[in-house]
Amino acid sequence: MTITSTPSDQTRAVLLREHEIAVQQAPVPQPGPNQVLVEVAAVGICGSDVHYFEHGRIADFVVREPLVLGHEGSGTVRAVGEAVTDRTVGQRVAMEPQETCGRCTQCLAGRYNLCPDVVFFATPPVDGAFAQYVVLDSIRAHPVPDSLSDEAAALIEPLSVAVWAARKAAIEPGDRVLVTGAGPVGLLCADVARARGATWVGVSDTNDHRLEVALQRGANAAVNAMAGPLVEQVDPVDVILECSGATPAVQAAFAVAAPAARIVMVGMGASDMSLPVATIQVRELVVTGVFRYANCYPAAIALAASGAVDLDSLVTGRFGIEQVTEALTASRSDPNSLKPVVYPGVDRR
Repeated sequence: MTITSTPSDQTRAVLLREHEIAVQQAPVPQPGPNQVLVEVAAVGICGSDVHYFEHGRIADFVVREPLVLGHEGSGTVRAVGEAVTDRTVGQRVAMEPQETCGRCTQCLAGRYNLCPDVVFFATPPVDGAFAQYVVLDSIRAHPVPDSLSDEAAALIEPLSVAVWAARKAAIEPGDRVLVTGAGPVGLLCADVARARGATWVGVSDTNDHRLEVALQRGANAAVNAMAGPLVEQVDPVDVILECSGATPAVQAAFAVAAPAARIVMVGMGASDMSLPVATIQVRELVVTGVFRYANCYPAAIALAASGAVDLDSLVTGRFGIEQVTEALTASRSDPNSLKPVVYPGVDRR
């Protein structure tokens, strides 16, 4: 194992139970033969982190014991396992926060996100990245160029969700695309749609500030869903990327789908909802979901490094390891909050 000097202990922010985060000391983990030890630089707050903090669970994933949250992370490699030859100490990396078996039918087909044995950072019982050091498989530590900030490198994770959604939607030059939901993932989906050649990209939401951000980022139209039925505000579109998870938004989207349109369910919402089956059949609509992503980090890094997608401008708050609770509740105090970022190696009190 190749290693630089690292401390024996580290600081972590741990979710003990709903609404309770404790800052604790823990041993610095040691990398296995195929792993790297990463000193964490920045971690974005995701809606799933907030949901675990607020409710202690997401669907069947229940926090039953103390859990370190955070899965949108970047950092610097500080040690490599004895079998690692593709990463070096000192490399800056974006961390793809999932491990898979690599042998099942789904992994061998390139859909490793659907591996039945997948483990994912900050998904019970697997700890995440609100810690000063983490270990992960070397192939999931993706090198990033110096042109990307630590914050941007951390946000390669949600950008990968957008890249995967665009691939599932098969967005082509000339397509008209509607993104419903202007949170960080929705805004990034709009960015990626434009990068893939969509000639018209509209974004709908109920938050006027987020709609303004969408326009600033290059959207052709921003539609407030509270202003009237979507079908009265938007002409038929070829692709719908549903990023809100809100049942009314999902159902309203079908009304603006052109014949043979592709509808991709990105946002996590209700487990069950009614869909207009007759419309799906008569218009030959293609409806699919996305679950995280697979093989998207290199493309996401290239998009960000090229300037096609601006990740730094999404950051609306910066917090130290002692301020994880404030980061998780930032949207309460600031309705314009988009992407708080935690710096595990920093005390910003």
